[in-house]
Amino acid sequence: MRRPGPQMKRFVASIPLVIIFLSIIAAAQESPKPPDINAYAPTPPMGWNTWNKFACNVDEKLIRGAADALVSSGMKDAGYHYLVIDDCWQVSRDGKGNIVADPQRFPSGIKALAAYVHHKGLKFGIYSDIGTKTCQGRPGSRGHEFQDALQYAAWDVDYLKLDWCNTGTQNAPASYKTMRDAIDATGRPIVLSICEWGKSKPWLWAKDTGNLWRTTDDIQDRWAGKKKWDEASCCSNGMLDILDEEADIASYAGPGHWNDPDMLEVGNGGMTNVEYRSHFSLWAILAAPLMAGNDLTNMRPEIREILTNKEVIAVDQDPLGKQGVRAAKNGDLEIWSKVLADGSRAAVLLNRSASEQEITARWIDLGYPATLSVRVRDLWAHKDLGSFKDKFSAKVPSHGVVMIHLQP
Repeated sequence: MRRPGPQMKRFVASIPLVIIFLSIIAAAQESPKPPDINAYAPTPPMGWNTWNKFACNVDEKLIRGAADALVSSGMKDAGYHYLVIDDCWQVSRDGKGNIVADPQRFPSGIKALAAYVHHKGLKFGIYSDIGTKTCQGRPGSRGHEFQDALQYAAWDVDYLKLDWCNTGTQNAPASYKTMRDAIDATGRPIVLSICEWGKSKPWLWAKDTGNLWRTTDDIQDRWAGKKKWDEASCCSNGMLDILDEEADIASYAGPGHWNDPDMLEVGNGGMTNVEYRSHFSLWAILAAPLMAGNDLTNMRPEIREILTNKEVIAVDQDPLGKQGVRAAKNGDLEIWSKVLADGSRAAVLLNRSASEQEITARWIDLGYPATLSVRVRDLWAHKDLGSFKDKFSAKVPSHGVVMIHLQP
């Protein structure tokens, strides 16, 4: 019998390697691709959250009433689709480590409440903390990430806000990535709101982890000014203080991953209607998530008009997803500009001063040639103002804005 030569031996020896290689390729083709989480929030999320108005005073009656009011007020039709319960819905863990909702405040259970919200054509959101406890001392998700994600998926949760209290020496990118992996493992497309207050610059690392990330300390219902909560912790921000912190990070936001300057205070009583209009306009120009936080069942018509201005909302929800920038500044007078998908612009003429001022927006500052003829529309007056070359000027009230759309 003829013995196999060296070449035949090498060929035979290579067969198992080929089989292994082909098996690896087949397995890779069969393995499900990781989800594209950016597809969960192609435009900035819009909705309503309990915290700014109600803090820990939450129960299922409040949530059902809010769901009803989102629909009856026209806010759902304007784009507010998420209803989110913030802190204090949870009280403990059971013997198996499962998170337990407050049975006194939520006697029907979270799944039934989510079903009610979904029946209204809305999406349901909930709150937790990446640390051992929430900011109000309720059980956090640390060490229970996969267990909690499974529970939230079983409850049909669509949106998870994840805070940063009681985290000790935890690493923020790693901690939030663990929860992202836990959510993905459930197979449910849950929007993840990272509420880390910008401490570790999440705009640098969170694009593939969360759909939105807080960029500053908490907002409070006032025009301007930072205040310390206490000696041990930092600050709450006035609306303008947060605006200033957004100015240099616009390039990190885009479809599916948004800078979050915190929730809206519109209607909560700490600012004037003029200031609330400014607040809403500026959040829209920033392509910010629009999470209302007022009492929906006792909403003044003026506040409803602000929150449901569809022309302003369209600027926020523009599919290009570019965050607006400060295009010009002259003391207390500023121009903020946002490029839109069709090549047009939106602009906010902002007057921070204590008296009415005339503000001029120059085309060259907005990225247009001075000779271009541009049609200007006032988005609050809902009125076409005509065509202009080189610039547009308007008188702007103290602490107010004029918000315009510019179409070449």
